Amino acid sequence: MSITGPGSITAANIQAVSNMNQQLDKLSQELGSGQAAQTYSDLGSQAGLTLALSSQLTALNGYSNTATTVGTTLSVAQAVLGQLGDTETGVQQSINQQGSFALNANGQTAVQAAAITQLDNILSLLSTQVGNDYIFSGKATNTPPVASASAILNGTGSQAGLSQVIAERQAADLGTGTGRLLLPGTGGGTTVSVSEDVAGSPFGFKIAGVNSTLTGGVVTGPGGPLDGVSIDLSAATLNSGDTVAFDLTLPDGSSQTVGLQATTNSPPGANQFAIGGTPQQTATNLQAALSTAVGNLAQTALPAASAIAAAKDFFNGNPPLRVNGTPATSTSLVAGTSANTVFWYTGESSATPARQTATAQVGPNTTIAYGMRANEQAFTTLLANVGAFAASTFSAGNPNAQTSYQALSQSVTANLTPQSGTQQFSDIEADLANAQTVMSNAGELNTQTQNTLSDMMQSIDGVDQSKIGEQILTLQNSLSASLSVTARLAQLSLVNYLSPVSG
Repeated sequence: MSITGPGSITAANIQAVSNMNQQLDKLSQELGSGQAAQTYSDLGSQAGLTLALSSQLTALNGYSNTATTVGTTLSVAQAVLGQLGDTETGVQQSINQQGSFALNANGQTAVQAAAITQLDNILSLLSTQVGNDYIFSGKATNTPPVASASAILNGTGSQAGLSQVIAERQAADLGTGTGRLLLPGTGGGTTVSVSEDVAGSPFGFKIAGVNSTLTGGVVTGPGGPLDGVSIDLSAATLNSGDTVAFDLTLPDGSSQTVGLQATTNSPPGANQFAIGGTPQQTATNLQAALSTAVGNLAQTALPAASAIAAAKDFFNGNPPLRVNGTPATSTSLVAGTSANTVFWYTGESSATPARQTATAQVGPNTTIAYGMRANEQAFTTLLANVGAFAASTFSAGNPNAQTSYQALSQSVTANLTPQSGTQQFSDIEADLANAQTVMSNAGELNTQTQNTLSDMMQSIDGVDQSKIGEQILTLQNSLSASLSVTARLAQLSLVNYLSPVSG
């Protein structure tokens, strides 16, 4: 019979304990990670599939992170658009509810002074940042989109601001006082005439048409390069109450009608002309009445229309447009330069649609567009009208100041009323809301896909943690017993092993 020594028994037990320790470490790692394999090589034939599934899960997590970031931008943008819409409504309400016409030391009403603050607020909103990005600068997210209110209104250094651009335009539209219309006297003749001063000029009144009930009067035009109109009264037999109306287009695109009525009253009333004893006298009276009516309109409605037109050219132009040369005799507009005119919009401009200036992939096959520029029509309409109102001034000594102010007020409130076919804040809000909806739907699909892929990963590499826990407990008990036996064996000697049992 062979006897195995205690040293051999101890070595075997130590090896068994080492194996159990290794198995315990492996089970502990599986319990902590929830995975049966710690490397792809441990998965054998399933390694390629697991790698593909893991890559897809990583991509989906990236889409979720992108959606979170973009979602913040969209929420902020919607809030800003809402505030801009409220400002637009607030300007209209302030104008409509204003009290008596009273000018401050700057030649402005209290409502105009408030409009300066409102303009500053609008520009501040358009300068909104999310993180470090300006959200209304198009692709140039690191660049502020707009200049300051002070620079825009008053200019800076050699750069003209809106106030100067408006003043120049008003002078160009007024001309010599008749809105750039030629109103020569009859010279004793029987023909009344009116025409534009320069063919193709953008300034002053434009003759759109004439309607006449003058008995026997012969109307010609408007026509020719100057859109001239002539009325021959040589064979006229006018009756009291006969009328003639000249339809005029103003620089901002609005219309005014100069209506004159024949009368036998002496003196004639406002917008009337006396029927003379001869056609020549009647023609002279009509020509004088027409000159007076046009002159009045040039001092009231025309300055307001000029201010609106100048503001549109300033905010819509890229570069802004302004009067070329000496205003009173100018016949054209010219593009301002960065050396002589404030460029109010400082963000990115290109042919790329505004929404497409910022895009984000929020799903494997889903991309949303959410870019914005401060020079979009909805913004420039608000800026041009609030700017024109805030930049205009009036003289307390001008008897036409209040009428001109009222014309400007009416134009601003009308222009800020939503117009069919023009972009509104609600249109931009709808675009962003659609992007939010698409992103939300993509997020739900991403979550469903993540759950499916996670389940597949779990089926390949996952472990039953309850079962692992039971195995660890059993192994720990076995390891404890083995360690105890090994320790006892390690203490045995041959003498102890052969010693007789004491009796």
